[in-house]
Amino acid sequence: MTDNFSPGTAKVAMVTGAAGGMGSYMAHRLHKDGFSVVLTDINQDAVTALARDISPDGATAIGLQHDVAQREDFVRVLAQTQECWKTPEVLVNNAAVTQAADLMTLTQSDFDRVLDTNTNSIFFGCQVVGGAMAETGYGRIINMASLAGQNGGTATGAHYAASKGAILTITKIFAKEFASSGVTVNSISPGPHDLPIVHTTVPADRLEAVVSGIPVQRLGEPQFIADTVALLASENAYFVTGACWDINGGLYVR
Repeated sequence: MTDNFSPGTAKVAMVTGAAGGMGSYMAHRLHKDGFSVVLTDINQDAVTALARDISPDGATAIGLQHDVAQREDFVRVLAQTQECWKTPEVLVNNAAVTQAADLMTLTQSDFDRVLDTNTNSIFFGCQVVGGAMAETGYGRIINMASLAGQNGGTATGAHYAASKGAILTITKIFAKEFASSGVTVNSISPGPHDLPIVHTTVPADRLEAVVSGIPVQRLGEPQFIADTVALLASENAYFVTGACWDINGGLYVR
């Protein structure tokens, strides 16, 4: 389905949760690779600042406010992207809520908020933006999962782990749905990385123990995640779909 696809120099990538630590790495890397980038985040000021940092004149980066838990927000940001440029060739579903919580005292409101944000964002991102990609006959979707969704780790909360496990299944569902339309759907499952969210979520007195428990004895480098996103976003990645790429320092081997 991609034989006649010719994106030229006007490639467009959308990154959700772009104002966060990992998202900014992805945004910079995709822009470096020649994509015009649509950066979305719940924090309008932060994502606008990131867009200006990437493209001071606004020619190749825009920042949009976006509540990824709401389907209608995906419809809106897609329409804004199409009005400004066109349907994206690449979607990185990166936005998520990370909240540490005790398993047995986790409240329903916290559970619902994390599940709604983290799973809705993937499902409706694939449904709305992925559906538009399928109409054009080309697309690359990368969903951010997590080691916690594979090994049942609850350091970042049972609700977070449950949501990230669901992302793996949603990825497979849409990979099957879009395969014949030239749209690939894959996930990346990181372990602990050297990012502000890790240092915020894990108390300083525990972080050393966390690192010592990683077989490679180091936190991950977020730039490598961005490099992996760029690889899965490439045109010649057409033969990879429905896959989960584990980047966890040996914490989970399968």
